Amino acid sequence: MNIREMTQVALFAAIMGALGLIPPIFLSFTPVPITLQTLGILLAGGILGARLGAMSQIVFLLLVATGLPLLSGGRGGLGVFVGPSGGFLLAYPLAAFFIGYFLSRFKKLSFRNIFITNLVVSIVVLYTVGIPVQAYVMNIDLLLAAKMSLVYLPGDTLKAILASLIVLKLQNYPVFTRPVVVK
Repeated sequence: MNIREMTQVALFAAIMGALGLIPPIFLSFTPVPITLQTLGILLAGGILGARLGAMSQIVFLLLVATGLPLLSGGRGGLGVFVGPSGGFLLAYPLAAFFIGYFLSRFKKLSFRNIFITNLVVSIVVLYTVGIPVQAYVMNIDLLLAAKMSLVYLPGDTLKAILASLIVLKLQNYPVFTRPVVVK
């Protein structure tokens, strides 16, 4: 890993921390808040690619684990990983990796390709890991946890739109050149 890549990983870990400064929206029926940090995952995978995007999320989560209050609402420490949102947090690097991986498979990026990838991958990866952990920690039925998570879909769609526009705009910016795999 060279200096440029280390800087990009650190930058996106910092962006995740900055997005954590925006207060979460807590809902009365679930302890998992609505945050803007999902946007950071989409940007990390879309701009940095699979490997560096995942690394940026791992660095971010390691900083959170040390106790830094970088999660939305000023949360941090090991306790957040065993709480209701722990599964969603642990899925951050996976989501960034798969977004970067699938976007690298396109010869040319378009808004549609980026948006569909962002939306499908983020929902599948984050919800597949997050919902079962939430159900287990809250001691509720998996189906109930899945139904409660439906409230996040409109916000996740808006974040996917915003991230897609940003990634599309930055795709030719020389600092953030993604590796493109041509078949």
